[in-house]
Amino acid sequence: MSFLLAIITGMALGSMYGLLALGFHVTYAVSGTVNFSQGSSMTLGAVAGYFFLIVWGWPAAIGIPAVLLVCAVYGVLIERFAVRPFVLRGSDNWLMATVAVGIIVDNVMLFVFGKEPRSFPSMLAAKPIQIVEGAGVYPLQLLIPVVGLLLALALHLITRRTRHGVAMLAVVQNPNAARLMGINVSGAIAASYAVSAMLAGVAALLIAPLFNVSSEMGTLFGIKAFAAAIIGGLASAWGVMLAGLCLGLIEVFATNYLGSVYTQIITFASVIVILVVMPHGLLGRAGVKKV
Repeated sequence: MSFLLAIITGMALGSMYGLLALGFHVTYAVSGTVNFSQGSSMTLGAVAGYFFLIVWGWPAAIGIPAVLLVCAVYGVLIERFAVRPFVLRGSDNWLMATVAVGIIVDNVMLFVFGKEPRSFPSMLAAKPIQIVEGAGVYPLQLLIPVVGLLLALALHLITRRTRHGVAMLAVVQNPNAARLMGINVSGAIAASYAVSAMLAGVAALLIAPLFNVSSEMGTLFGIKAFAAAIIGGLASAWGVMLAGLCLGLIEVFATNYLGSVYTQIITFASVIVILVVMPHGLLGRAGVKKV
């Protein structure tokens, strides 16, 4: 694999991690909690997309919004039944609850979809574009980083430049003051979980034509996305996207030059090194305590 081809492949893969990591960022920025079943949101989106678009043949204009709606509803249900009851009691057990829900959903997908991976045909992943002699990339691999960066930019602008975005950020700072200002705190947190799951749905639809669809596809993606969210700084949309891109590039170069046996070793060792050097993440900031 040429150097340029490795860069493009790594950015496409890293953008997938970044999109899922943006989901962790959204819920953390609004509620101070994260959805540890984010990987299952991706699996759900991919399986729903397979049935809607491939098996039932729905047009993309209907099928894609339907997939995102399914993911959004899933996100809202996660917040309502696996997060909110524990948060209201001041308990951190939502951590385990979201993990448990993710395992349940993955096993339901295994029962409904089966164990064998299935192809997800796409015009954007049918014919590669030649980059160098004898090697090329699919148009989808070029599109994925663009989509990821645009969504990161959109989240940044919405939360920093719009009234509703600023209001959502105010929820995590002081929920009681936000209520006094007329902000629907519960609605804002539920919306953040819906957006988080929809981002996973977007990632699923983009990655499925390249990696096929399986009932286990979201597990490793979810772990690496959370790693990207941590090393990027959970409070920074740009940070988590940058971290995702870095992880994707590290993974591809490790595979290319050392072999697939060392891929996961190098990738997660890099996560440890980055956190040791920058404990608050690439673009994160240390918390400030008032005395």
